[in-house]
Amino acid sequence: MFNGSSKQNNDQFEWKTKSTYDSIWRTLGEFFVEIIKVVIISLAIIIPVRYFLIQPFYVKGASMEPSFHDHEYLIINEIVYRFEEPQRGDIVVFRYPKQPSQYFIKRIIGLPGEKIKIKAGEIIIYNDEFPEGITLNEEVYLFEDEETPHLGKTEFILEEDEYFVLGDNRDASLDSRKFGPVSQRLIIGKAWVRGWPLEKITIFDTPEYNL
Repeated sequence: MFNGSSKQNNDQFEWKTKSTYDSIWRTLGEFFVEIIKVVIISLAIIIPVRYFLIQPFYVKGASMEPSFHDHEYLIINEIVYRFEEPQRGDIVVFRYPKQPSQYFIKRIIGLPGEKIKIKAGEIIIYNDEFPEGITLNEEVYLFEDEETPHLGKTEFILEEDEYFVLGDNRDASLDSRKFGPVSQRLIIGKAWVRGWPLEKITIFDTPEYNL
């Protein structure tokens, strides 16, 4: 009787142990399945957002001061120009026309079909509304009393898909004065939010002009 009872108790212990292990493995399996589901759902949301809607951009250099400074992080809206055309004053990220693997950030100054003239340190816009030309008021984002020097060529006529872009820090910017207008197909998106540094978080608006 003693031996039989002991064997029965051992069998019960082994069965309970096996049942406990099965329960633990089942719980772990369900846990990992849930993790995999969360990861898949997160990637399904994050990847399209990252590659088709918004993109982080790291500012390098001083060409956009005082609007942006070196080492600031921006969020670029990549979808906006699928629904509307770029506007004068928009800050855009685009592929450098002479080396498309590089990305530049500048401000749109001239729109398709316009003539741009640099004269006496100012930008003059010629279009259907102002055939005689109008001097662009840029005080809102330039350094005080800053002028726009020409870098050789002083007049630019834009095709129907081209934009004239300049850095806000005109003395320290490589822009359309040097490499010419930028085709719309090279524009990646519009600067939307400054995310870093935290104390300078900003949502950007397109400035108003005297046109």
